[in-house]
Amino acid sequence: MRHYQRTAQDQDMNSKPLSEQRVGMIGIGLMGHGIASSIQRAGWPLNFLDHPGNQPVDELEAQGAVPFTKGADLARHSDIIIICVTGTPQVEAVLFSEGGVLQGIQPGTVVIDCSTAIPSSTVKIAEAVEAAGGRFLDAPMTRTPKEAAEGRLNLIVGGERELYEAQFPLLESFAENITHAGPVGAGHKLKLLHNFVSIGFSTVLAEAAACAEQGGIEADVLVDVLAHGGGAGTVLERLRPYILSRDDSGFRFSIANAHKDLGYYMAMAKDTGASRGAATGIYQVLDEADSSGHAQSTVPELVSILTGQTRS
Repeated sequence: MRHYQRTAQDQDMNSKPLSEQRVGMIGIGLMGHGIASSIQRAGWPLNFLDHPGNQPVDELEAQGAVPFTKGADLARHSDIIIICVTGTPQVEAVLFSEGGVLQGIQPGTVVIDCSTAIPSSTVKIAEAVEAAGGRFLDAPMTRTPKEAAEGRLNLIVGGERELYEAQFPLLESFAENITHAGPVGAGHKLKLLHNFVSIGFSTVLAEAAACAEQGGIEADVLVDVLAHGGGAGTVLERLRPYILSRDDSGFRFSIANAHKDLGYYMAMAKDTGASRGAATGIYQVLDEADSSGHAQSTVPELVSILTGQTRS
């Protein structure tokens, strides 16, 4: 693994060198499993919270990972805790519930939240962690489970710069592009801005593709025109396979998650007094798709949903 030189600040945070600190993972889902595997490959000892929603953990345990049934027990035996769960309610439950992390957190423990969450809650959580003697970074991620498994996520980190720099070698074990966004909460704010743009563009393209289909425009002609004009870019390449051949593998992000993230963005925009007219329209499209039984469909499948078709 990468060599790491301790600083005086690191020694104040924990008596062990960072490379010897035990990492506790909460949320071994599609993304969290990749993070956990990458951390193990880089040489950090690993604990994890046992949960029915975890992906199979046999390989992690074979490499020495230790399961715990309660967050408090995990916290008592971990120097750093990484949270990778669905959203704000789950993060709050992990920390504040009976037997949760805050009941077992040790002085100097670093909590890193890689979930997508509402920034106003993030600030309150950071205050609670610090009041319990710990330190906090919000480090939401972008990219997919494939990059997570490869240790090539993008991270957007909020928190004190010296803490960010001290934890950088660990973050680098599962991410290749890491940005320090600013103080606590800035990471989650930027993640929501990113997801608003990404999901918003995807929804607009899906609606355009549905309109083209219903208007008799050939899919390959639509894609060609967009690719040579203002529609070119990452979103088109993600949805192109579905528009052309109903292959959604380019963007396996559920409508439920897109709906949730846009709801978080709307809450953030309201908190800051920002305009949200475009977001309101996009949210309505996702809300209707979610509530009509398509929550677990992927975002590319919006093309079929908006044309009133079901995927074959």
